[in-house]
Order: sequence, then structure tokens, then C-alpha cells
Amino acid sequence: MAAVKPFYCIRPREDRAAQVAALPYDVYDREEARQAVAGRPLLFLNIDRPETQFAENVDMYDDRVYDKARELFDRELAQGVFVREEKPCYFLYELTMDGRSQTGVVACCAIDDYLGNVIKKHENTREEKEQDRIRHVDRMNAQTGPIFLAYRQDEEIRRLKARVKSQAPIYDFVTEDGVGHRVWRTADPEICAALEAAFGRVPALYIADGHHRAASAVRVGLKRRKEHPDYTGEEPFNYFLSVLFPDEELHILPYNRVVRDLNGLDETEFLKAAEKNFEVERLGAEAYAPREKGTFGMLLDGTWYALRAREACRSRDPVKGLDVSILQDYLLEPVLGIQDPRTDKRIDFVGGIRGLGELERRTRQDMRAAFSMYPTSMEELLAVADAGRLMPPKSTWFEPKLRSGLFIHGLDA
Repeated sequence: MAAVKPFYCIRPREDRAAQVAALPYDVYDREEARQAVAGRPLLFLNIDRPETQFAENVDMYDDRVYDKARELFDRELAQGVFVREEKPCYFLYELTMDGRSQTGVVACCAIDDYLGNVIKKHENTREEKEQDRIRHVDRMNAQTGPIFLAYRQDEEIRRLKARVKSQAPIYDFVTEDGVGHRVWRTADPEICAALEAAFGRVPALYIADGHHRAASAVRVGLKRRKEHPDYTGEEPFNYFLSVLFPDEELHILPYNRVVRDLNGLDETEFLKAAEKNFEVERLGAEAYAPREKGTFGMLLDGTWYALRAREACRSRDPVKGLDVSILQDYLLEPVLGIQDPRTDKRIDFVGGIRGLGELERRTRQDMRAAFSMYPTSMEELLAVADAGRLMPPKSTWFEPKLRSGLFIHGLDA
């Protein structure tokens, strides 16, 4: 059962929240991050991506970069941009995008639940990405980016959330991308005890987004345990910052693919090879997004095609049956020679929020072909995690994204 606890939150003052709230650090490349923080000194991305404070010739993993993150955070704490809660609290975080809302419980989850697979994963992580966040969390002595977790809808948790939302929110603002953000806080002992007990009856939690942040937080916690062999298990470093959403409220966008070349084939040869495992229909210049599972859009030399996987390529296996697996196993690997999409430089991934126009731009700029995907479903994600399996990389793109900087978990609070 899951341990989901209230915590002593560090958060922006009410009149600073909209200026602080930032998209997650990993949705930007270095240049995009530098542009995003320009003229916005309170944007939390300054702290989450502190290399933006240095010239481009400074290694983004230099020790000075992590020191700068701590310096900026300490300064803003001293200036009153951030405040510390005096009691352990739960928060509710509601995000509204395109008329659809989802409300998560902001809390701390146990690293032992992660290690014991009560918190289930569906992706592998990369060592270099873990090391960056390990150093950031360790130097900050705080977790600054919440882990996006899902749970199967629970009526008691729904009822308790409704009680908290009957109060006035502490934050209520809309970000420049049109996403609404509202936050409620509760330190009420009765509600906190009831929420903790309700989550204690939830058999499993699922990482929806933030596998690297979760793995890094756990590794810092284990490091602190070695440094404090007399630890009790109740210290803040035994927990990591999370926002937990019911599965029925979550929305997954497709994670599209672009490839740099046709592996030595010309267009005719490639299309003929694709027809072995897919029905191929030429559509024309109008962008195409698949409308059902097992279908794919393909953009090649300015022309869109619809691909439909043949029956022999489909599977009831929770991983092999994913559309991302079908494309990889029956086209990208055997025809284009992309053996490992995690490391092959000939493939790149484009989040669905960027739209089909981004696929068209990339094929004009630096890629030869693009594939628009049908989104992975929450049911598929849960099935993979429950089976103890892993999805191929870049299988899911969740929107809207949680903002960083609104909730911070100090490791010595």
C-alpha cells in the first residue's frame, strides 16, 4: 500500500506564484531555456536550469552551475519570494487546458515504495540525465520538480478532494500558454489523516511522467541514508515530491517520430519495403493524424501517407501491441536500421503538443521522413506497468505539464 504524506512545503508567496511557475526543466534545450528566462528573473527555470546564468562556453554540468542554483534559491528565500509552511500540508493542484481539468494531490511519497515497486515504472532512465538531477537536488538540498503520478480512481479520495476545493484557492492564474492553474492548501488534521489513510489503501501508484526525477530523488535519499546510518525512515530525504492524479482525468498526446535518412533506400524502394507489413495509402499534402490504434501518418518528401499495420504485426502483448512498438519492430528497425531508438542519432522525437506542423518543419529542415502516432492510452500504460514491463522510449506525452517552483520539498525540513 502507498505511503502518501503531507509535508512542510516551501512555496512562492501568493503574489509571486505566476511569475515563478515554470515548465519542467527537461522540455527545453539549452538555447530554449536561455531564451525563456530572459527578462524573467523570478521564473523558476533560472534555478532549475542554472546554466542559463553562464556563457555558452561553460559546461552545463560544471560545479559552479549547481552552486548558482543554490545561490539563487537562497537569495529568493531571503527576499521573501518563497515562504515555508509551518505545518505539514497537502495541496490540490488543478490544471485546466482546452476546457478539460485535472486535479492532483501534492504530497510526498516514500522512496521505499519506489524501491518495492508499489510505485510502478514504465520507462528506463539514462544515467547522464539522472546524474544531472542528483547533483541538482543534492546541492539544493531540496526537490524542486514534482513527480507526476497516477492512481486508479478512488471514491474516498475524490470526496476528500471536493472538501478541500470548497475553500478559496491560494493560487489562481493562467500561464502564457493558456493553461489555468489553481491550488488549494489543507493542514486540517482530520482531512490530512483521512487522505493519508485513503492513499494507504491504494495498492499501486504509477509514474506517468518524471522517471528521471523520481530515480534521482531516490538515489539522493539512499545517499543520505548512507551518510546518516542512524536514520529512522521519517526524515524528509526518505520521501520525494509528487502530484498524484486519478487515471480517468489524465490525457496523453502522441509522441511522434522523425528520421534523418532512409537507410540508403530511395523513395520507391522504401515504400515497397514498408508495404510488407503495412497497408500504404498516398494522401497528398494535407497533414494526417491517425484516428485509431494500429494506424500511422507518414510524411515523406512533402507527401503524407496513411499506414495501417497488417494483422500479423498486431499483438495482445502489453508491450509488443503498443503502436510505438509496432512502428519500431516492423519499420524503423528492419527497414531503416534503427536498432536502439534511445541511442541512435538518426531518430528524434517530437511531442504531440507541437503539432503536425513541427513534423513538416523538421522534414524541411533536417529530417527525411516523419511519423505521426496514435496516442498511447492510460489503460495501456497501466497494463505495461502492472506486468512489470517497460515501454519503448518516448511512448507518452502528457499535457498539461506540471509547473515547477510552486511546491518545493526541503530535504532537511
